Amino acid sequence: MEMFVGVGPSRVRNLFQEARQCAPSIVFIDEIDAIGRARGRGGFSGSNDERESTLNQLLVEMDGFGTTSGVVVLAGTNRPDILDKALLRPGRFDRQISIDKPDIRGREQIFQIYLKKIKLDNKPSFYSQRLAALTPGFAGADIANVCNEAALIAARREGAQVTMEHFEAAIDRIIGGLEKKNKVISKLERRTVAYHESGHAVAGWFLEHAEPLLKVTIVPRGTAALGFAQYVPNENLLMTKEQLFDMTCMTLGGRAAEQVLLGKISTGAQNDLEKVTKMTYAQVAVYGFSEKVGLLSFPPREDAFEMSKPYSSKTGAIIDGEVREWVAKAYKHTVQLIEEHREQVAQIAELLLEKEVLHQDDLLRVLGERPFKPAEMTNYERFKLGFEEEGDKEGQPVEDGSTENDESSPLGPVVVPT
Repeated sequence: MEMFVGVGPSRVRNLFQEARQCAPSIVFIDEIDAIGRARGRGGFSGSNDERESTLNQLLVEMDGFGTTSGVVVLAGTNRPDILDKALLRPGRFDRQISIDKPDIRGREQIFQIYLKKIKLDNKPSFYSQRLAALTPGFAGADIANVCNEAALIAARREGAQVTMEHFEAAIDRIIGGLEKKNKVISKLERRTVAYHESGHAVAGWFLEHAEPLLKVTIVPRGTAALGFAQYVPNENLLMTKEQLFDMTCMTLGGRAAEQVLLGKISTGAQNDLEKVTKMTYAQVAVYGFSEKVGLLSFPPREDAFEMSKPYSSKTGAIIDGEVREWVAKAYKHTVQLIEEHREQVAQIAELLLEKEVLHQDDLLRVLGERPFKPAEMTNYERFKLGFEEEGDKEGQPVEDGSTENDESSPLGPVVVPT
């Protein structure tokens, strides 16, 4: 894209002319969506015409290759959905390779690479296995950042070696932001935050499909969060209606604890309510879970105007009514759960006020074992134990002669801020 008309197409011609002269050669176009966006999408300025001229020239150049030209054209983008269809036709970019974020096995291998550069108090495989389970949704750059941050924290604390404590602190800083222990918070606000976070922790503990809790803290972090509960989600490919209901209840646990034990509600649940709203609208309007709406799906469209909804106002009213009804049902269930365990919620809250940070072992001492045993090994168990026991099982041959492999889709670490 250039400010002068015709410069963009001219540069494309010069690029491919040079590539042919240097054959065999590779042309790589990064962020091709900058010029390859579908034609006719918005744009009220003359720059849109220049972009389309540049795209047209690129299409012409890619059509001009012979079978022996020796030039390979590659491109990269994280928005393949907005590319012009002409770019993706046979003879152009007809082979698409999707590179997702690494799964738990991929993260373990990436950690192995970066951990070799750090002086550890244990072997790299010990850390790579546990950190891979602790960082779902992390890309390679995030993993490198975790290792660098852990080394900096160890040096800041004058440690001779990097330990698990340093890695956990690094992950907390990346996910939740920088600790703000010097932030002035009144005793009433601190107590409210403690009961709020205790509600999240206890609700998740007694819900079958809730994610295992890693830690809960009332230490302020980032720009707004006065505390947060961190979970280690299992990287599921599919989610059931029951799983999403329990996740909704867990997210509402903080508001329910404020209402039941303190008798007052605060603005601390704003982020929770936002998540619940998005989650419930997705169930009703996207996933087809609602009987009243039916087996219809209206996924949100980023490039569409708000007025161009693909359904009538009557259907919109039904969707809104269903969402309110579902959220009210989940909140009622959560309040009942908090009332049943109100003494334990209070114990966890007082323990939080005393220690500021609680781990799953602390909850075990107060709440006992979780009443639901997972059928498969969770990411939290992998974090605690590593892959050794699971690896022995996965290495056994199955009936077709292959070995089992845990394929999973990346989900970001679940952090419920106040």
